[in-house]
Amino acid sequence: QVQLAESGGGSVQPGGSLRLSCAVSVDIFRINTMGWYRQGTGNQRELVATISSGDTTDYADSVKGRFTISRDNAKNTVYLQMNSLKPEDTAVYVCNFRGRISTMTSPLYEYWGQGTQVTVSS
Repeated sequence: QVQLAESGGGSVQPGGSLRLSCAVSVDIFRINTMGWYRQGTGNQRELVATISSGDTTDYADSVKGRFTISRDNAKNTVYLQMNSLKPEDTAVYVCNFRGRISTMTSPLYEYWGQGTQVTVSS
């Protein structure tokens, strides 16, 4: 059973910073992508940022230049450093993990965390 343990959410004023962490409980997927999605009230879930096992990153246009995704492979953990936060960043942030055990033809597995609330308000 793969589990994703998220931490780091909270409340912050506009312009503030938060750092989210997500630790994956297993280390058997040689090819994988870790990332964060978010869902605000009444909105669909949207991509925030992803990082592959080859360290390729992808960001939503709305967070480019403000958010930085990184990973520590020794700890099976992905981080999302969020700076210059805006009220529109308020959402539940959910960790996502997609992986293949050995090659690109191996079955794709996908897992989601429980989500952590981020609130940006004055």
